[in-house]
Amino acid sequence: MLDLINDFSPGLFFMQALILIILIVLMRKFAWKPILEALNQREDGIANALASAEQAKVEMANLEASNQAAAQEARAQRDEMIKDAREIKEKMIADAAGEAQEKADKIIASAQEAIESEKKAALADIKSQVAELSVSIAEKLTRKELSEKDAQLALIDKMLAEANI
Repeated sequence: MLDLINDFSPGLFFMQALILIILIVLMRKFAWKPILEALNQREDGIANALASAEQAKVEMANLEASNQAAAQEARAQRDEMIKDAREIKEKMIADAAGEAQEKADKIIASAQEAIESEKKAALADIKSQVAELSVSIAEKLTRKELSEKDAQLALIDKMLAEANI
């Protein structure tokens, strides 16, 4: 250390101090300012990115909440549509059953009327056939019995006897 004190030169010290001051001034003017500005810009960019990320996070939460609300509303609408469709289906089935019952009742009523009219027609036809057969039989019997005079008298007596009883 004594060597350093013995080798000390004030002129050299002054020149080195002057060069150091000039170097500091130049560095400050040309290097530090742009470096500090770049650091400040980077710091601002990072702060803006963090703020944007936070804002995006909030927006995502809002979107998620609105999506859940929309999904819930869609489910409610779907349930309402299904309920309406079931009610319509049940109403259509009930209407169809009612119409079918009415048609069946009408068909049964018309069939009963047709049966009744056919029955009446058959009875009328049977009556007319019975009447024709009765007349035909009576005519044949009467001809046979009226052709004989003794048989006629016997028939008259028989009828009178039956009438008096």
